[in-house]
Amino acid sequence: MSIELFPPLMFLGLIIIMLIGFPVAFSLAALGLLCGLYAIQMGWFPANFLGNLPLNVFGILSNELLLAIPFFTLMGSILEKCGLAEDMLDSIGQLFGPVRGGLGYAVILVGFILGAITGTVAGQVIAMAMISLPVMMRYGYNMRYATGVLAASGTITQLVPPSLVLVVMADQLGQSVGDMYKGAWGPSVLQIVLFALYTFTLTRLRPNDLPGIPAEARTLQGWALWSKCLRGIIPSAILIFTVLGSMGGLPGMNTAIATPTEAGAMGAVGACVLAALHRRLTWDLIRDAMAGTMRITAMVAFILIGSRVFSLVFQGVDGGLWIEHLLTGLPGGQIGFLIVVNIFIFFLAFFLDFFEIAFIILPMLGPVAAKMGIDLVWFGVMLCVNMQTSFMHPPFGFALFYLRGISDTLFKSGALPQRVLSRDIYLGAIPWVFLQLVLVVVVIFVPQTVSIFMDKKVDLDVDNVIIEAPNKEVYNDSKQDPTADLLRDLKAAPSAGK
Repeated sequence: MSIELFPPLMFLGLIIIMLIGFPVAFSLAALGLLCGLYAIQMGWFPANFLGNLPLNVFGILSNELLLAIPFFTLMGSILEKCGLAEDMLDSIGQLFGPVRGGLGYAVILVGFILGAITGTVAGQVIAMAMISLPVMMRYGYNMRYATGVLAASGTITQLVPPSLVLVVMADQLGQSVGDMYKGAWGPSVLQIVLFALYTFTLTRLRPNDLPGIPAEARTLQGWALWSKCLRGIIPSAILIFTVLGSMGGLPGMNTAIATPTEAGAMGAVGACVLAALHRRLTWDLIRDAMAGTMRITAMVAFILIGSRVFSLVFQGVDGGLWIEHLLTGLPGGQIGFLIVVNIFIFFLAFFLDFFEIAFIILPMLGPVAAKMGIDLVWFGVMLCVNMQTSFMHPPFGFALFYLRGISDTLFKSGALPQRVLSRDIYLGAIPWVFLQLVLVVVVIFVPQTVSIFMDKKVDLDVDNVIIEAPNKEVYNDSKQDPTADLLRDLKAAPSAGK
C-alpha cells in the first residue's frame, strides 16, 4: 500500500468506528495507535514521531481556555436545577397565553433566555416540556407543533452566547471567544425571528392548532404577573451581561476585562447567588450540579485525548494535505467548499454530538478554510448553526430522546391526557430542522448576519506605512535638539554625592 492511499482509508475507518456506537474517545485512540504502528512498520514516519504524543496530550490538557468548560457547565447546571426555568415558563406563558399561538411564543422566548443562562439542552428540553407540554395538550395545541417547538427551543442553547460550543470552536480555530460570541448574536436573534414567524404563519393557516388560553385559566394578572416576569428575567439578564461583558462578548465592547475562564468562574458564583435569591441553594443541588459537571468535563477530556492520538498519526501520513487537496479542488471556490462542508457536517450530526464533531472534524477543516481566505469566526458560527441540527433530526437527535423520555414520564404520572407517539415527535421536528437549515443558508450567503455586531476591522497595508521623524539638522536649525537639552540639564544638576 502506498502512503497516498492511507489517509482516505484512515478517514473511512474513522467514519466506520463512529457508526459502531462504541465510545468515540476510546475508538479514536485505538484506531490512531493501530494506524500509527502500521505506518511505522511501513517506514512512513519514525517510531520516535509518536514520542510527541505525551507532549501533545499534556499541551491540550494544560490549555487554560478549556477550563471555561467546567465553569460554564457548573453555572448552567446550577441554574437548571434551581427551578428558574419553571418560574420563567409559568410567568411568560401566562403573559403570552391569551394570544393565539402564545404558548409557542413563550417557549421560544424562554428557550432563548434559558439558552443564554443554562447552556444545557437536556435540562432545557426537560424543564420546558414538564411545564408547557401538559398545558399545550390541555388546550388543544397540535401535538406535532408542541413537540417540535419544545425540542427546537431547547437546541437554541448551542448558539446563544455564552454557548459551550462557541468556546470549543474558538479554541479549535484559534480565535477569540469574545469575537465568536459577537458573531453569534446575529444568527441567534435571526433564529428566534424565524421560529416566531413560523408560529405566526401557522396561527393564520391553521388557527385551531394553536389556540389562545382563556383569561379565566390564568392565575396571575396585572402587576403581579409583570413583577413575576421581571423577577425572573432581570437577574438572569444581569448575570449574562456581566459574564459576556467581562469577555468582550457583547456588541460594542472592544476589550475584554476577563479571560473566558475567569468569566466562567464569575458566572458560576453568580448562578449560586441567583439560586440563593430563589431560596433553592441547597447542598443537594450543589452536589448534583458538581457531579454533572464532572461527567461532562471528563467526557470532553477523553474525547480530546482520543482525537489528538488520531490527528497526530493522520498528520504524520500527510492526511492534512489530502484533506486540503480534496476540498480546495471543489468547483465553486469558497461557496462550493462551504456547501460541501455543511452537507458533510449535517450528515455527521446524525451520529455524533457537537463535542465530537468539533474536536475530530474541525481541526481538519479549519486550516483549509484559512488557506481559502475564509474568515474563521464566520466559519465557526456557521458550523455552530449547522451543528444545532445534531440534537433535532431523526432518528438520533438527543433532544428528541429527552422529549420522548419526559413525555412518557408525564403520561405515567397522569399529567398528560394521552401518550405522545414517537411518530409525532419525529415528524414534528422536521419543520424546525428545515428552519435551522434555512438559517445556515442565510449565514453562508449573507455573512453580514455574523459580522453586524463584530468590531470593524481596519485594513492596514504595512508595506506602505511611512514613519517620518525630524533629523538632527532640523533640530539644530530650530534650536530644539532634545538630546542637547538633556545633556545641558544633566550638567546643570547637582551630583548624586552632593
